[in-house]
Amino acid sequence: MKISITGLNKAFESRIKLGIMSALAVNNMLDFNLLKEYLDVTDGNLASHIKALEKEGFIDIEKSFIDRKPNTKYFMTKKGKQAFDNHLKALQELIELQK
Repeated sequence: MKISITGLNKAFESRIKLGIMSALAVNNMLDFNLLKEYLDVTDGNLASHIKALEKEGFIDIEKSFIDRKPNTKYFMTKKGKQAFDNHLKALQELIELQK
């Protein structure tokens, strides 16, 4: 039996990008430090994956200050939600074919 993986989105191949999107799917917004803590990654690693998802238009940022300290929050865009939902659907179909 052939297995089609055409519905899987290449942007979500990395476990970190998948983790970022998963965390943002269940939280309206998360700041950098919370994402870093949830995913247990370094600043540089998280930043590079966030930048890639932002470049795709899947996430966006909101910058503010808290007690004069910069605070950057991330959220999933409509395009990102649609792409992630499609990716999850493709994964589910792949799993169902294997049963």
